[in-house]
Amino acid sequence: MPENFYALIMAGGGGTRLWPLSRRDRPKQMLPLTEERTMFQVTVERLRDLLPPERIFVVTGSDIAAALHQSTPALPFENFIVEPFGRDSGPAAGLGIFHIAERDPQAVIAILAADHHIADEGAFLQALRAAEVFARQGYIVTLGIPPSYPATGFGYIERGEQLGEAHGLAVYRSLRFTEKPDEATATLFLRKGTFSWNAGMFIMTAARAKQEFARQQPAMYALLERAVAQPAELPAIWQQMQKLSFDYAIMEGAQRVAVIPVQIGWSDVGTWATLFETLVRDEDDNVVRGGEHIRIDTRGTLIVSDRLVVTIGVNNLVIVDTGDVILVCDKNRAQDVREVVEQLKAQGRDEHL
Repeated sequence: MPENFYALIMAGGGGTRLWPLSRRDRPKQMLPLTEERTMFQVTVERLRDLLPPERIFVVTGSDIAAALHQSTPALPFENFIVEPFGRDSGPAAGLGIFHIAERDPQAVIAILAADHHIADEGAFLQALRAAEVFARQGYIVTLGIPPSYPATGFGYIERGEQLGEAHGLAVYRSLRFTEKPDEATATLFLRKGTFSWNAGMFIMTAARAKQEFARQQPAMYALLERAVAQPAELPAIWQQMQKLSFDYAIMEGAQRVAVIPVQIGWSDVGTWATLFETLVRDEDDNVVRGGEHIRIDTRGTLIVSDRLVVTIGVNNLVIVDTGDVILVCDKNRAQDVREVVEQLKAQGRDEHL
């Protein structure tokens, strides 16, 4: 890739839907969920054939920055851009973009998540190469995942006419973003065939990104300019920053957006149920991570434990044992785990930490 192509890995967030394994001090990106390496390590290594370490930047929180760097020592420590505290993905992405733009005004930046599973790494890198071509033409390019079911937990991107192709991939004009529709709307999108899931991967020039911040979020733009110019003042500046996701702050109103539909074996690994779908299952459709499992008439169950777990006559469960907590839930209710975390916070308990 050209010398001014960069990756910006978004490594904040708590991953509360994967509680009790994922907690505030050890969030999802720091866990070895799909492989023996952590999600963050896998994300960095996925880029090894595309970018040198000095062109991979990370935006993360002050509480985990040192641990993330320790797990990936090849990345320069100065490439870890640290938020004083979370303000959602809009300001976080902006801080990374403005830092990279300060270093290289001609930069093309791929914004990527630190905690997603991608099975086909070759197809993923091919898509980034194609996106880089159109980003240089002034487009904000997003990678779209063809939906396999009417998901209500993802955003959707509708594509219009084909703009061209690059590296063997078709590139389309993006007509609109729809954030987390209801089931009837998601079913309609699936049937229509022109919608992709929004996987949160965006490729654009630094200059183009800054234009959109200035146009759509002028107050945020001014604060980000100050944050880069006056790093010692970052905590005070961050207190004034509006909490807003990148999708709402920039993408929903962005001009000249393109989408590349890609089959890359993507999963956001957002819940225990989606983790189950990414892992290899045994002959009875069970997944065991960690210790030993003795089962009798057990099917479709995920077990995460370092101890012996025995199950008899159960189906479609999630069982997670972390020593201080045991979670047992129906796999179809895996989204509701975040409600437990909210209850723990409300009760002043510390098991979510």
